[in-house]
Amino acid sequence: MSERVLVFDTTLRDGEQSAGVAFTTAHKLEIALQLERLGVDVIEAGFPCSSPGEMEAVQAISRSLREARVCALARAVTADIDAAWEGVQGAARPRLHVFINTSEVQMAHQLRKRPEQVLRQAEAMVRYATTLTGDVEFSAMDATRTELGFLCRIVRRCIAAGATTINIPDSVGYALPGELEALFVTLRERVPELEGVCLSVHAHNDLGLSTANTLGAIRGGARQVEVTVNGIGERAGNTSLEEVVMALKTRQDLLDYGTGVRTREIYATSKLVEQRSGMDVQWNKAIVGRNSFRHGSGIHQDGMLKQRDTWEIIDPQEIGIPAGSELVLGKLSGRHALRRRVEELGFSLDAGELQQVFAALKALAEHKRVIDDRDLQAIIGELLADVVDPAWQVARIQVSAGNDATPTATLRLLDAGGAVHEDAATGVGPLDAIYRAMNRITGVEPRLSEYRVTAITEGIDAQGEVSICVEDGTRSFTGRASDVDILVASARAYASALNRLLAWSARGAREPQEVVS
Repeated sequence: MSERVLVFDTTLRDGEQSAGVAFTTAHKLEIALQLERLGVDVIEAGFPCSSPGEMEAVQAISRSLREARVCALARAVTADIDAAWEGVQGAARPRLHVFINTSEVQMAHQLRKRPEQVLRQAEAMVRYATTLTGDVEFSAMDATRTELGFLCRIVRRCIAAGATTINIPDSVGYALPGELEALFVTLRERVPELEGVCLSVHAHNDLGLSTANTLGAIRGGARQVEVTVNGIGERAGNTSLEEVVMALKTRQDLLDYGTGVRTREIYATSKLVEQRSGMDVQWNKAIVGRNSFRHGSGIHQDGMLKQRDTWEIIDPQEIGIPAGSELVLGKLSGRHALRRRVEELGFSLDAGELQQVFAALKALAEHKRVIDDRDLQAIIGELLADVVDPAWQVARIQVSAGNDATPTATLRLLDAGGAVHEDAATGVGPLDAIYRAMNRITGVEPRLSEYRVTAITEGIDAQGEVSICVEDGTRSFTGRASDVDILVASARAYASALNRLLAWSARGAREPQEVVS
């Protein structure tokens, strides 16, 4: 019988700290409900002290979930803990997660406190959290760069104060797999009190080792893994949920541990997070990348035709990718075929949403003879993945440009109430003219920090997907759109980024005072 490892998902908290990601409350709730369907044990819903919008999102998730524990993060200060409790107290299974910096460099330069002060503060705040709930997790931030004797002391003190889960974060992705495994073994030897609590690991991917480190920690005694969908997170990201879960499932011969994750929900969850976050999953990403189950080599193709497991160690159906990963759609396709393929790809659309996708599919089919899954996912992502109530939509675009003409763009936008706004602008190029016109209409002038165009499929009639990033001076926001006309896609992507910026501003969000990991 495999030993159980708990899955603690922090996509909605640490994942949202990715540069350019800003979930709306509705999107956070949607992702949380999907994570519960996925079968994760704990969902870290957010950092309630950071803004009223964050508090609202955590409370909405707490009211809606019934199976998963709902966790809120707090610094080791009373006000943070009170805010976190306000956020999760309505949950069926609430948890408070209290953290403090423990490495010498972070205590000295970020907290500006001596080790004994940190010890007393951590113990007192964990004890205070236990007066609110019996489920309290303590994290020793930057544990892998913390002096071992001090780490043992603070862990022992926080267990005595009532912590039921002790988390050991590799907050800056510094550790090597064997090193982290040895640290967990040593902690269990030197702190016998750990026998009565759950030992957790939280790894970052700065050296590309977060999954390996997490598996090493499990072998060393960790029984909770802190992960994010698609591995999103601050800097190089967090440990990828899908990689750890499928490594445990695939290598039962060496890793005799199991999780409660329903693996057939992995792909749908990955696509949902990709669309709502605006962060593309790299093509060669393990488990959920576009190329994970595609074979280009003739030798590989020959083996696959004879026996699938000659070149695949995971059946794509096990993570929710249907057999026959592509379905050819075109101008003659009907709604029934479309609905079936949409459901097979892991999307759940109501009649109105399906009609939107169907209309977009027909429009694309006028320019593109064959439409495959990648086209369909781009259509759904553009139509459904933006903010719930977009402030601005692109209604019409006309561009005049040439090697002997001043680039000019005329733009017509619809506001949230459906009113028409039209203006024109010139620029150094057609894109500059489009974005200047949109800035004039919306009254928002962010800095464009990134612009990228990729072909969604192959061929001269391929859709182009435009990904951009804009900055308002404090935070960055991504936008993405696709069309056979790159200028149209560029306008829609820019509008999408502006909508994210405006939605974030409406939440009244502010950054936490300290980097949280």
